[in-house]
Amino acid sequence: MEHAQQEYFRRLLQEKLNDLLGEADKTLGDMTDMDDHFPDPTDRASIESDRNFELRIRDRERKLIKKIKKALEKIDKGTYGICEVCGKEIGIERLKARPVTTLCIECKSRQEREEKARGL
Repeated sequence: MEHAQQEYFRRLLQEKLNDLLGEADKTLGDMTDMDDHFPDPTDRASIESDRNFELRIRDRERKLIKKIKKALEKIDKGTYGICEVCGKEIGIERLKARPVTTLCIECKSRQEREEKARGL
């Protein structure tokens, strides 16, 4: 992968990481600033449901943050864009669609077929 392409993906990943970290900080601030005095049980249940939904979203984002950090490390090591299974280059269009991917389209397709066959 060319240096200019690596820098493009580094910027893309870093921007996404900054956005996710900003959202996490905002959520933390919102949840700690909330007034927990809701005398009506329905209001309390609604707030708890909203909090649980927000926490599920943040948990998914936490996993994405790990993948982004791993991708940034790979850029630093010079191994970004290389399939972890077959060692071939991952296509630029695939990386643009999913910058944190670690598998080329062929290996990912094979993995999905195997998972489907096992019923996962």
